[in-house]
Amino acid sequence: MDMTETATALRASGLIAIVRGDYGVARTIEIAEALVGCGINTVEITLNTTGALEAIGRLRDTLAPDAWIGAGTVRTPRQVQAAIDAGAQFLISPNFDPESVALSQRAGILHLPGVFTPSEAQAAFAAGCNLVKLFPADLLGPAYLKALRAPLDDVGFVPTGGIDAETIGAYVQAGAVAFGIGSALVRGTDQTVADLRARAARLIEALQQARW
Repeated sequence: MDMTETATALRASGLIAIVRGDYGVARTIEIAEALVGCGINTVEITLNTTGALEAIGRLRDTLAPDAWIGAGTVRTPRQVQAAIDAGAQFLISPNFDPESVALSQRAGILHLPGVFTPSEAQAAFAAGCNLVKLFPADLLGPAYLKALRAPLDDVGFVPTGGIDAETIGAYVQAGAVAFGIGSALVRGTDQTVADLRARAARLIEALQQARW
């Protein structure tokens, strides 16, 4: 798929589950497979997760074609190349690095840079990023997203940071197109699959209700 098709898939999914921690490859794969099994088919493995690149590669080999595996916390061109070589289908960053975005685009890989201010959002958009990660979203909340979108209504914002089933509806109303979800979903090495499933179900239901 090209970048436009990937962006369409991320928008349709709505929830990008963020896996970050010292889990080890086997546990990271287990979490990602459980997320996909719960109906959240878009998973971001951050590069500061133990064995992230190996996990991404193995998941690409084993998960169904409608599951999307990306790399997160991609901050430099070197990390961009490593993530692409591992098989990442999309890249997400906490920052906007023009060199990294340009490298991703030359490779035909969707890259969502992290932005916070209107100037950063416009710079990323001008560089060809139609989707951007609004981070940290919870610092100023849905009202800030609504204010950003007033002049930047052609930018697709993906709020990330502190969003859960209780707050996701307000972000949808403010114009968010998708969400990066971390600790509200993935809770660490001791989390049970049952807890993961329950959290996933609440988030999916809350998003569906907000969208419809």
